[in-house]
Amino acid sequence: MKVFVTGASGFIGSAVVKELLDAGHEVTGLVRSEESASTVRQAGAKTLQGTLEDLDILQKGASEADGVIHTAFIHDFTQYQKANEADKAAITAMGEALQNTGKPIIVTAGILGLPKINGVITEESTSQNSAPRSSEATAKALVEKGIHASVIRLPPSVHDRGDKGFVPFLINQARKNGLSAYVEEGSNHWPAVHRLDAARLFRLALEKSAKGALYNAIGDQGITVKEIATLIGQQLNLPVRSLSQEEAPNHFEWMSGFIGFDSPATSYTTQEQLGWKPQHIGLIEDLKNNYF
Repeated sequence: MKVFVTGASGFIGSAVVKELLDAGHEVTGLVRSEESASTVRQAGAKTLQGTLEDLDILQKGASEADGVIHTAFIHDFTQYQKANEADKAAITAMGEALQNTGKPIIVTAGILGLPKINGVITEESTSQNSAPRSSEATAKALVEKGIHASVIRLPPSVHDRGDKGFVPFLINQARKNGLSAYVEEGSNHWPAVHRLDAARLFRLALEKSAKGALYNAIGDQGITVKEIATLIGQQLNLPVRSLSQEEAPNHFEWMSGFIGFDSPATSYTTQEQLGWKPQHIGLIEDLKNNYF
């Protein structure tokens, strides 16, 4: 297949590009700069230069492909709503370019904030309002128009060497403040997945997805935030302490709106439907080996 991948030079997108190329697909990656374009071309893919706000370029990339994988997001969490709106517009534009073609678009969403069923988030967990990111609802709107959209829900930690996401931010805040912290009891759970396992799931969804399907990219079903904070404190030789809800914003800054989510999740249905199974090391082992 000819596949258009947004975020092709990013932490997750670059792994998706490699996974697709290794499986024999042709890839065109959306890139924002010549530096990113060089990296993507060196991997063996073609490039299309633009941003998530260049809707005409996104439609061009989508219309010329046999399928789309959307991994890009504007990671400015100080302007999260603006980034979320840009994401929604980008998904809508690419989806509409695939109208009446039957070609798949795989949209990235998040696990955090989804409702639990019997104590965990499953593929059946859905909500229009509780999730911080609206990409899942946007994909659902595409499906209602007959477009072959499906969703991969990522956990808050997609981990591997080169990670610049939530956990590295926690590590940096601990160094900055001389303290590794969690909120209240720290008993809330964060699921995780290795980047290479997530990349394989994106490929399988492209090849096999059902229209409107929701897939959970879950390796570790739920690690408590206290356990993560404790490990960070041990590795940095810093004290570990609980913070109140009122104290949390001073330590966690923009992340204070996310740190308290309790989102244990499973991927049993995803594994059954796509023949996917996590194979790489879990978050705690990865942290110990590669993050300090």
